[in-house]
Amino acid sequence: MEGFCFARCRFTRLVVAMQLVMGVLVICISMASLHRFYTTDALLPGGLDDPARCARFHGAVAGGYSGFDIRALADRVDEVLVQLAELQDKLEATALKIGKKTKKRKGKGKLQQQENMTMTEFQRFLEDEVIHPLYGAHIVLRLIRIPRPDPDGGAPAVDPLVNFFAAEETRKYVTAKRNREGRPGAYGANRTYGSIGHACVVMRRELDEYMSYDVGALCPDDWDLGQRLMLGGCDPLPRRRCLARASKLFRRPLPINESLWALPDDGNVRWSRYHCRGYRCLSARNPRRGYDRCVGCFDMDREKQRWMQGSNGTTLADFRMEEVLAVKPGEIRVGLDVTVGTGSFAARMRERGVTVVTTAVNLGAPFAETVALRGLVALYAGLGQRLPLFDNSMDMVHTGGVLDGWVDLQMLDFVLFDWDRVLRPGGLLWVDKFACARKDLDDYMYMFLQFRYKKHRWVVSFKSRDEVYLSALLEKPLRS
Repeated sequence: MEGFCFARCRFTRLVVAMQLVMGVLVICISMASLHRFYTTDALLPGGLDDPARCARFHGAVAGGYSGFDIRALADRVDEVLVQLAELQDKLEATALKIGKKTKKRKGKGKLQQQENMTMTEFQRFLEDEVIHPLYGAHIVLRLIRIPRPDPDGGAPAVDPLVNFFAAEETRKYVTAKRNREGRPGAYGANRTYGSIGHACVVMRRELDEYMSYDVGALCPDDWDLGQRLMLGGCDPLPRRRCLARASKLFRRPLPINESLWALPDDGNVRWSRYHCRGYRCLSARNPRRGYDRCVGCFDMDREKQRWMQGSNGTTLADFRMEEVLAVKPGEIRVGLDVTVGTGSFAARMRERGVTVVTTAVNLGAPFAETVALRGLVALYAGLGQRLPLFDNSMDMVHTGGVLDGWVDLQMLDFVLFDWDRVLRPGGLLWVDKFACARKDLDDYMYMFLQFRYKKHRWVVSFKSRDEVYLSALLEKPLRS
């Protein structure tokens, strides 16, 4: 009985300590918010004593901070404070409940049945009631958007129409997501836009150029202009009443038993908008091939060895395809590959009777054309677009190479929730060598762990001194 009381007292002290920490944290955040409010003049040269500076901050001067959504910032801070306050109340109630049970038990003697909490129950309590709310508050704080001054010294740039929408989730979605620490993104841009149509206002000149053509005639050779509109958030593109161009040297594609692991004929691709003029130029040995996100992905001999037993994978993060499929034998039939590549994952899966759709964008090379000419399905879509797939329809979602440590946390959040939407219960999410800085690993891991998927495999290995790989095989639970 003494050991039981000791365990209970230790747990009570732990809960009380957490309660005190939460209380101090709430007080610190509140004081920091008030300090930021009362010292706003420190952000403005000349202080708030200068009427011109004050007017500029409050939006009276055109081009100042008038477009910045102060209300959204206040809502985010309030949301964090509410979450922390709720966590504090929950811990206080738990500590009080434990204290009452301990007093009753002491008065009833040794015949009282012990209700000791096991280590598993204690771990589940910490994860569900403490760690998860703290992580949520942490991510909310990290996603607060504060206007940044223009590099040229001007006022902070605000995306047009951000405050046009009433729902805050819509405003979050349409706001451009900057790459972390200025790192280069998969699509060659320093920010990513959600495709909801408002970005067409920003790109009005490009859209007018795209829709200037002769009705019924051949379309202009401007696929790169359309792709620029897509990646800029002006998507889906409007339909055009002109005839799509094809290569003048187009030849019949190879049969499916030959096309999976053979480069297409150069004549089947229009090369006018690429740096290279043929597949030979795209070799990994060519230092000026025009792209850098998929080194060696046009080398079919190299690609044929990936995800295979005995391949040249050098890290624990390299999962083998047979091992992954063995987790759900016979259940993986259709899937989605979100990647930068030429469809080798889909080709390998097709050999095993699995149909995989590959997302492809032409980033300096004909990725989409190559996927299709290999006899596979290429979905021409970027990260900012909602997947044109119905809910719970995919047995697997595989991603590799397109998401790395450059990606904005809020953008990744929207992307992962969309993948969760199309993945069926019991389906597999295969995160294939997600690369990020070691200091950012905790942030990114939470983004994947928040869905409470079952872990079949979870590996973190070193890529370099300051970077790591994260590979995971996760199973979506049933929700109803």
